[in-house]
Amino acid sequence: MIRSVQKFFFNRSSRRATIAIIVFLLFWEICSRSLGWFGFQVPWIGKIPAPSAVITAWIPLLSDSGYWLSWYLSAKRVFTGFLVAMILGIPFGLLLAINRTAYGIMFPTFEVLRPIPPLAWVPAAIIFWPTAEMSIAFVTFLGAFYTIVINVLGGAQSIDQRFFQAARSMGSSQWDIFKRIVLPATVPSIAVGASVGMGITWEVVVAAEMISGGGSDGGGKGGGLGFFIWDSYLGGSYQQIVVGMISIGIAGYLSSSLIRALGDHFSKWTRR
Repeated sequence: MIRSVQKFFFNRSSRRATIAIIVFLLFWEICSRSLGWFGFQVPWIGKIPAPSAVITAWIPLLSDSGYWLSWYLSAKRVFTGFLVAMILGIPFGLLLAINRTAYGIMFPTFEVLRPIPPLAWVPAAIIFWPTAEMSIAFVTFLGAFYTIVINVLGGAQSIDQRFFQAARSMGSSQWDIFKRIVLPATVPSIAVGASVGMGITWEVVVAAEMISGGGSDGGGKGGGLGFFIWDSYLGGSYQQIVVGMISIGIAGYLSSSLIRALGDHFSKWTRR
């Protein structure tokens, strides 16, 4: 454990990342306080609360149960929609890749629906789903579904046809070809699609929480991080707005890192 920590903090990439973050925070602090320190305000970034002010507003929230409930609700919605998207999206993408009839029937409709932004579905989801919670989960599902399907389809279609020809020449059945060639070859694409889809779900869930009022717990603390940001905006607490934004960034980073780690674990043969 100690060696892992030492390796993280003392390797070159970690040092570069740490220095970059420190320089960014210093630049942000100076620009935010430029009006008081230098007599002029740096455009745009000068209007954002300084990191020191954000941290001052963040510390009391760490002991606030409503803040952590917002984390929990947003994460639950994200992972619920994401898991359903994986369960439905991976088989659907593989079906389109291996079955020409299914591709010809389903793909045109899929391509018509795919460009529609998930947030455009929010009003319809609120109308057709019985609860706001289910409408948020549905919109979150859409955020990941299309990305996962496209990556699975692309990964399967990019397999060298010579592998199939070689397998058939040795008497392999369709199931053997699927199990030993198609499925392993698409695992890296599934991992990429899942990682990208996870980032999209965090973007979608925040906006959906803002529009729908935070789901079942809307109207107060604990409506999700999206509602936390919106509620902070209405209350004029700009420091808390930045706290919510950074919280989403941290949550998205941790979620995507988890997905990437799982993808690396199940596709070890792709490592160099």
